[in-house]
Amino acid sequence: ACAALALLGGSVAALGLWKWLGKKRIQKKIEEARRTRDEGLKKMAKAVQQSREQVPSVQRDAILSLPLLELSGRLQEGSLSPRTVLYTYLEKALEVTQQTNCLRHFIPECEEQLQEIERRKEKGLLYGIPVSIKDHIGHKGHLATCGLMQYLDTVMEEDSVVVKVLKRQGAIPFAMTNVPQSLFSYECSNPIFGQTLNPLDPQRGPGGSSGGEAALIAGGGSILGMGSDMGGSIRLPSSFCGLCGLKPTAQRLRGAGWGLAHPSAHCGCLLLSHAVPCALGPMARDVDSLALCMKALLCQEMFQLDPSVPPIPFNEEVYSSSAPLRVGYYDSDGHFPLPPCMRRAVRETRSALQAAGHQLVPFSPPRIPYVMNELFMKTFFADGGRAFVDVFTGNIVDPGLKQQVNSCKMPRLVKKLLALLLKPLQFLLLLPLKDFAVISTCRSVQEMWDHHHQIQVYCSQFIRQWQELQLDVVLCPVLGPAFTAGYPRKLLGAVSSTMLYNVLNFPAGVVPVSTVTEADEEELKLYKGCCDDPWDRTLKQAVSGAVGMPVAVQCVALPWQEELCLRFMREVETLSRDR
Repeated sequence: ACAALALLGGSVAALGLWKWLGKKRIQKKIEEARRTRDEGLKKMAKAVQQSREQVPSVQRDAILSLPLLELSGRLQEGSLSPRTVLYTYLEKALEVTQQTNCLRHFIPECEEQLQEIERRKEKGLLYGIPVSIKDHIGHKGHLATCGLMQYLDTVMEEDSVVVKVLKRQGAIPFAMTNVPQSLFSYECSNPIFGQTLNPLDPQRGPGGSSGGEAALIAGGGSILGMGSDMGGSIRLPSSFCGLCGLKPTAQRLRGAGWGLAHPSAHCGCLLLSHAVPCALGPMARDVDSLALCMKALLCQEMFQLDPSVPPIPFNEEVYSSSAPLRVGYYDSDGHFPLPPCMRRAVRETRSALQAAGHQLVPFSPPRIPYVMNELFMKTFFADGGRAFVDVFTGNIVDPGLKQQVNSCKMPRLVKKLLALLLKPLQFLLLLPLKDFAVISTCRSVQEMWDHHHQIQVYCSQFIRQWQELQLDVVLCPVLGPAFTAGYPRKLLGAVSSTMLYNVLNFPAGVVPVSTVTEADEEELKLYKGCCDDPWDRTLKQAVSGAVGMPVAVQCVALPWQEELCLRFMREVETLSRDR
């Protein structure tokens, strides 16, 4: 008995030691990653210091105030040099990241790219434009971490296709930006590089998962950024930070090697890739910037490097058109009622469009609860959440994701029992418990194929409803204003406004049209949402006190009609500025 007890005690001690060593290894890797990041920022600061004498502060302010199209024109004509512009933005980016923690890494190779474009005879469409890129978009010689420990040792061997095309068009990638751990969150935080703050209000988050991009651009430290979107990851940060952002039809820019350095790291990207694809897209301060970026990317170089991208160049005629549009609209999707200011934005934009000669038609998107709980979430957790949980093996789990990870670890039977027993506390879990219990494995290949078929059927029904109303585009709300830090983890289901168009794979963009007013704040006090339940009250808390924060709307077109979507976004943008 004594021997058995001694053996048991020894085993427990060994297990404790093994766990302790594991934690020490993880902590060491985190410290090394942070040290590398900090050393890169010091190099960036040193380069900026050396360039300061050549660029007067008055000129720096003038450069930072230029819209992208005007800046591009000055670079093309030679009245501004790419070197001056690059170092101006490097200095501003350093200032913004000190306030918001938005940069994951400086790209020192930007100096080599600068020298390369200065040698070239041909100037690309993005000649001399500094560009920031999201953490997981592969750049040669750099990590693509997704905020996960297991990728801190994996350096990219080559540039992703989108980075190659950006460089070919004369752009200068200069920084990689922070993301939520695993990218499956709109709370921009991970245990390695920390939390990113909203530059417009440090008590609030910038959204996610392209939160670092949004914070950097909104703070003035970048003029053009590349993000990705699988549930709203471009559009939510754009809404929270007052930017314009476009989620294209996924395959319009995407293809083999497009930039997801670790497909499995986008927690479930492999499961979703066929049913609900991830899209790469631009983020900027105005719609013309998005259009210039799309025009630059949709070039022969892109089509040759990735033959899976359809060779469809940017249609300037559609983007430049001024013909009246037939616009469907709704201010609520019937699943998750948004704050009063977001619905006001849709109503005011609808009235402005109508006054400008466009035809407005009420539109009601069908069965959004079904889309959220059956089509999107069941696709994501088709394996019962195993792939999602596996991503966190050997990782410290960020507080913003602990509920989701712990929920997925529960056996199916336990989930069902909890759904019945703890219904009054449903708002504390990942999803409403009645939905939480439904999300389960596709228990056979046939069931998975049936599920994919259900998505196709829904898309066909949606398009048929759209076509019956003879719509060109749709105007609808987007989640906002920016949440107080810590609230996105409590409100995953609130993103139905953006997730819908990932399931449909329609191009969708966000345009800021207003700001939160005192009147909005007063109306929020009376807000009861759907049924004044804990979810509605949590949303109310998340957005309260946001006077002055940006308020946006969402613009949508049918698949492959990015130019029409952008044209509609520009119309909305113009009308909002005229008000």
